[in-house]
Amino acid sequence: MKTELVHTLTNNFESHAQQTENGIEYWLARDLQHLLGYGEWRNFSAVISKAKTACEVSDHAASDHFVDVNKTIRMPKTAEKEVPDIMLTRYACYLIAQNGDPRKQEIAFAQTYFSIQTRRAELIEQRLLETERLHARHKLSATEKELSSVIFEQTGGTENFAVIRNKGDQALFGKSTQAMKNEWKVPDKRPLADFAPSIILKAKDFATEITIFNAREHGMKSEWKISNEHITNNKAVRKTLLERGIRPESLPPAEDVKKVERRLASEEKRSLKNPEGLSETVEE
Repeated sequence: MKTELVHTLTNNFESHAQQTENGIEYWLARDLQHLLGYGEWRNFSAVISKAKTACEVSDHAASDHFVDVNKTIRMPKTAEKEVPDIMLTRYACYLIAQNGDPRKQEIAFAQTYFSIQTRRAELIEQRLLETERLHARHKLSATEKELSSVIFEQTGGTENFAVIRNKGDQALFGKSTQAMKNEWKVPDKRPLADFAPSIILKAKDFATEITIFNAREHGMKSEWKISNEHITNNKAVRKTLLERGIRPESLPPAEDVKKVERRLASEEKRSLKNPEGLSETVEE
């Protein structure tokens, strides 16, 4: 496919056909019909029907991706007529392309184009989730460091901080830190939190923040008081999670946060060298 044609088709999809409403991108089926080389709406409707079926089979509600609307078109002598149309998400466009006639050059392009765009969106979402987890891990580290400082400020010692943290884990998971490390296959010298999913990191952080607040607010001067406070707070957080159908000790471990951090740093370096992101290759 000629480079010039690829650029033209890309521009047509993103600049001419794509529309935005309330920050949500969409395409209108009648615009997409012509971009994909279909002269008759009847034939294109058959492709849309197949795409809707594919959507349902993939456990996505078709109504979330194919929204029926009306479109006003101009008729001869300044007359206007309303015709049925469909608002399509990017995923819907991808499914339509996959179910179109591959002999059409426009369909061949669209199949590749929307596959790449869908994959790019998935990668972006994955990166955002990984970044969120990394931030949650750093936040917990900072909060636990603050709790250690509070214990020192108010009791004069920090030698039992690890014990207090482990008691918090026991209250949150219903089992010991070591038992959870065995469950998640965490190396002996690594902290449990490095393998915890985001929701657990945030749960532990929330309980620890409450402990810090109350330890200062109530002037707790002994480690056993702070320890009991930490246990109470983790039990309260556990109760909330259980009420929402989340059992902390039953969650699978997440990827080693150190690996995630290295991968994100590596991707950041690559993006600085290649600001355009994914490279595009075309046949001359």
